[in-house]
Amino acid sequence: MKRLTLTAAVALALPAFAQAAEITVVREVDSNNYDPHRAVARAAAEVLFMLGDTLVSLNPDMQTIEPGVAKSWEVSEDGLTYTFNLRDDVYFCDGKQMTAEDVAYSITRWVDPETKSPVAWRAGDVESVTAVDEFTVEYKLSEPFSELLYQLTQSFGTIIDSANVEALGEDFGVSGFNGSGPFCWVEWTPRDKMIIERHEAYTWGAPFHTNTGPASMERITWQVVPEENTRTVAVLTGQSEITQYVPDIALAQLRAAPTVEVVRSDLAFWTYFMGFKIDKDTVSDPAVRQAINLAVDQTAMAEDLFFGEVEPAYSYVSQGALDWNTALDDTLLTYDPEEANRILDEAGWERGSDGVRSKDGVRLEPIAYVFAGSTWGKISESVQAYLREIGVAMDIQAFDATVAWGRLATQEFDMFGMSFPYVSSGDALNLYFRSENMPTPNRMNWNDAQTDELLQAGKTALDDATRAESYGAVLEIVHDAAVWLPLYHEPMVVAQSADLETVVPHNIYGAGLYKGLDLKFKE
Repeated sequence: MKRLTLTAAVALALPAFAQAAEITVVREVDSNNYDPHRAVARAAAEVLFMLGDTLVSLNPDMQTIEPGVAKSWEVSEDGLTYTFNLRDDVYFCDGKQMTAEDVAYSITRWVDPETKSPVAWRAGDVESVTAVDEFTVEYKLSEPFSELLYQLTQSFGTIIDSANVEALGEDFGVSGFNGSGPFCWVEWTPRDKMIIERHEAYTWGAPFHTNTGPASMERITWQVVPEENTRTVAVLTGQSEITQYVPDIALAQLRAAPTVEVVRSDLAFWTYFMGFKIDKDTVSDPAVRQAINLAVDQTAMAEDLFFGEVEPAYSYVSQGALDWNTALDDTLLTYDPEEANRILDEAGWERGSDGVRSKDGVRLEPIAYVFAGSTWGKISESVQAYLREIGVAMDIQAFDATVAWGRLATQEFDMFGMSFPYVSSGDALNLYFRSENMPTPNRMNWNDAQTDELLQAGKTALDDATRAESYGAVLEIVHDAAVWLPLYHEPMVVAQSADLETVVPHNIYGAGLYKGLDLKFKE
């Protein structure tokens, strides 16, 4: 009976059954916009990779840099100058040819303070980006950046059309986007769906694609379906051909269904955590942060909420990530509610008649901002229940993704829920712990000169040992301070129609389907 109810619900929520060469992808949330320099949501990256191109590309092995719109590149011995040689056959959706001027404009806009890009640091310490000639770009840094090529593969490095940006103004990435990717913008209805259509002229896909273009799919609809059971039914009934947003409880059923194929990749890392804004009342106390870490049982959460499909996390990055500090393995905070209570008692946080602790007239009831939706709903409620056991009354406030990013850029909350992709410790640490990244993505207001110095040393290192030593020291500092509550590490899992050729999940920024070039119905 429940199955019939869910099926009926999805029939109301989704478009009619997809036609040949057209697919519907269901996902949990939308982005707040599709401007590559201003959007940091995975939902934005998923679409931007299909709408646009980058100078270089990342192989699905998540290690090998391959050509993008740059067919080749040279790096000076001092690591300060990159010279990119562009393809001369790349065109935007409106038919305009892409040139070195477009690349120079895009990178310059990315790092321009007026753009206010929260991820400008990913472009490195840019001195200048200039068009040497029509198809040659000189990218000059003031300091070496060991991860520059990797960062340029991300959606933030998407090459954009200056005329399109200037014509649309604040509506760029909201009402339109003239990209050079395998698909072109058709229509975006926030919190509902994004529709994109095949870019017929596209033939410049990276070498690792089976199909370098044009795409096999004529149209892709990205449909937002917040409720996880409805997404599952959509895949089971064929109303959606593919998604990476399926609940772990449904994976066994999906694996058993003859119409569905489930594909998993462990080639990259995605971590869920709750952070503390460390200069706010209550969570400014290290004892509170440490006690909260000890109060939550991540192993039980991984089993009870995610059916063992994820790895419980006690570290801020996976212990398998490049430059993880193995000296921390035996010091990580694990479930110990008795010790949590002892720490709070010793720190002077006393229980009131309602069981909630307070100190000097301040109640221990931190406000936590999270994304609305089934995933963060169950995560935050589970954490809330654990914290209640030690006298912490966490107040959950959930926001739709179209407004959540804005609310998470304020100073209104004490805790926040977040998840993020990365390929190395440095990638994660530079994102979240640089003081220049306050108030976002450094939402903790972590402002520590030693951390900044070590991150810069790791970022500009020209040898592996120096980089690993620097990032390892940062990991020790932030773990000792308990500025996060790590929750779990998640693999990439895609559920697809058995009518499609088996996809190769691409973990870059958790995008899963990447360019969409290899999405194809079986013949």
